[in-house]
Amino acid sequence: MFLAGDIGGTKTLLALVEPQKSGSPGQRILTERFQRRFSSADYPSLDSIIAEFLASIPGQRPGIQAACFGVAGAIHEGKCRATNLPWSMDERELAKALGCDPARVKLLNDVEATAYGLLFLKPDEWVELNPGAVDSGEGNIAVVAAGTGLGESILYWDGKSHHPMASEGGHCSFAPQSELEVELWRYLRGKFSGHVSYERILSGQGFFDLFDFLAQTGQWPQSDAARQKLQEAAREGGTAARNALVTRLALEAKDPLCLQAVGLFLSIYGAEAGNMALKCVARGGVFLAGGIAPKMVEAFSLGSFLEGFMAKGRFASMLRNTRVRLALNQEAGLLGAGHYAADHLATA
Repeated sequence: MFLAGDIGGTKTLLALVEPQKSGSPGQRILTERFQRRFSSADYPSLDSIIAEFLASIPGQRPGIQAACFGVAGAIHEGKCRATNLPWSMDERELAKALGCDPARVKLLNDVEATAYGLLFLKPDEWVELNPGAVDSGEGNIAVVAAGTGLGESILYWDGKSHHPMASEGGHCSFAPQSELEVELWRYLRGKFSGHVSYERILSGQGFFDLFDFLAQTGQWPQSDAARQKLQEAAREGGTAARNALVTRLALEAKDPLCLQAVGLFLSIYGAEAGNMALKCVARGGVFLAGGIAPKMVEAFSLGSFLEGFMAKGRFASMLRNTRVRLALNQEAGLLGAGHYAADHLATA
């Protein structure tokens, strides 16, 4: 039995998984035996969540052979300070809590775990965004995941299989591509007193701030009814509720301001996905993951994502032929952590 975890700034998922047959990683089947979801901010540490999880397992607690946790933060020498939580994690301390050999407990960057999990998704858990592109499934894959933050990873191709590589690319500097984006950069630079990363835009809070920027320019009309609905959504449901309403008003009511916000967000998302594709020569394609893209699937039909993705000058033709897929499975990180434990830690 293996313990898998997906630890994010908003939620923490823990699950007990059990392999059903051996073989190559692509053939392995994991069966989930028990899962719980926790609100990360309600707990002082990952250790406290693990303790509650183990105590809540029905029946006798099973022996845990190995454990892997995808964590939103940079991992160094088996230790991590979470990016959006006041948590510090250490593989050795977690091994003690679990009664495991320290060699069989692993912290992965959360998007590194997600990237690995994407290799095991079923065909109906994908949406093709660039249907004209064809690839053989071989070559490096770029992974870009917008959610609470912006995570990025690379699935390195060694000629036989893919291996996840961690990255903190979401914190790289935002590069404006138009006069409007220059103004957005100035607005965010003032708000954050300096550095503007892609995460400041391609995240839940980033979408919220992007909409506020466009609203204060006064360039796009909006009805009083739409404005009131957005204010109520922000007041009652916070960032996520207003973001969801902006998308809905864009697609259903064709609200000019909301349409501009969604279009600009997806254009910048596409531009950064294209950046990642170039940086790792993503012959195997680009995977979009995270919590935002699945909630905006219909909005990708507006076309601004692919326009931003392919606007790479002399390399536009390469990106026109690059496969882009959107992952619908919201538990890819948990799936990746489970498979990593089974594939790499079980015999450590």
